[in-house]
Amino acid sequence: MLELCHISKHFSGIAAVDDVSFVARPGEVTGYLGPNGSGKSTTIKMIIGLIEMTTGHILFDGKQIGDDLREYKRRTGYVPEEPYLYTHLSGLEYLTMVAQLRRLPVQESTTRIDALLQLFSLHGDRHASISGYSKGMRQKILLIAALIHNPDLLLLDEPFSGLDVGSALMLRSLIREMASRGKVVLFSSHELDTVERISTRVVILHRGRVVANDSIERLRSLMKAPNLEAIFAQLAVEQDNEAIARQVADIIHA
Repeated sequence: MLELCHISKHFSGIAAVDDVSFVARPGEVTGYLGPNGSGKSTTIKMIIGLIEMTTGHILFDGKQIGDDLREYKRRTGYVPEEPYLYTHLSGLEYLTMVAQLRRLPVQESTTRIDALLQLFSLHGDRHASISGYSKGMRQKILLIAALIHNPDLLLLDEPFSGLDVGSALMLRSLIREMASRGKVVLFSSHELDTVERISTRVVILHRGRVVANDSIERLRSLMKAPNLEAIFAQLAVEQDNEAIARQVADIIHA
């Protein structure tokens, strides 16, 4: 179980994340939502240990992650929002490097990488340089790298970015399958329809603070909203999007 307890992060005295607390449980998919700049990626970077929190603490299986950060990271798979890759390497070379850094046995990792490349439709391009990969292909490499060591905690920051429809549907099923096998899954996405379809519960941020933390069904009932998009609009969107759309249309048709 992943527990965030009163997490805050300040940059130059400004709170990017402000007193955030929630729990992500094994066997569940937790969707983490918010407008751009609400603190989602900052939170995930604190969870993965890339940046230090200003206050609060994070527990995984009841232990503070900082007590043994190396062991914690060994149990964690992470897909970042931006695809930072060594583009001079081929897809196969990159994944082999990841497996070596994870200290996976050579034979096991070779077999696993080959099978995953096949399933993600990358096997034919495994020897090609990542610099020539499309955005979707790079995203698949990041996903394989996050999964290759069978992590207990899976952190996905905009994991559907660049994926075609078929690959996105496969990833939806994969996220649900990972949760069904007892993994803790936390993912952030702007694709509200996808979040609604696969999440057990959602946490919504607005200006760095949690404004909702519940199942989608319960939020629909409490807020008398038909779907997650309507819930999100009530809690985290300040502007009148329809009015802005009309103004834009008026300007370009003037």
